[in-house]
Amino acid sequence: MPLALSRISRTRLAVTAAVATVLAVGAPAAYASFDTDPREPETTTTSQVARGKAYTETRLFFGTERPDGGPDVTDKQFMRFVDVEVTPSFPDGLTVQDGRGQWRDSNGRVERERSYELILLYRTSQAHKLDDDIEDIREDYVRRYDQDSVARLDDRLRVDF
Repeated sequence: MPLALSRISRTRLAVTAAVATVLAVGAPAAYASFDTDPREPETTTTSQVARGKAYTETRLFFGTERPDGGPDVTDKQFMRFVDVEVTPSFPDGLTVQDGRGQWRDSNGRVERERSYELILLYRTSQAHKLDDDIEDIREDYVRRYDQDSVARLDDRLRVDF
């Protein structure tokens, strides 16, 4: 019996040593992964260089229904607004998309309406200068077409043409 006990003890000892070795080798890698924040971008190497230049994308969302019950803003009116109020500040280009949207108005009602999405793309180095122009566009549309607001979304990205 002592021989069998000795063989079991040696097997347990070998398994324990193998597990300890795996844990000792794997521990630094496990601890290293805890030190990195998954929300932070990984370090880039020369083979992973980001292309393009720093740009800001601003999206403006324009509703077409008037809260006072007046006639909806037409395509012709909106495109005239873009020509007169937007294009002078963004002559290099812009995009207009038709949409359908919904939102809660100032009276607490959920409104569904035809809408326009205006996409402006410009160098981030110009963002401070163009901010006033974008705010003027929003204010002019609200005033001209009796709107509660024009939504704005800004995002920074890299662009290559």
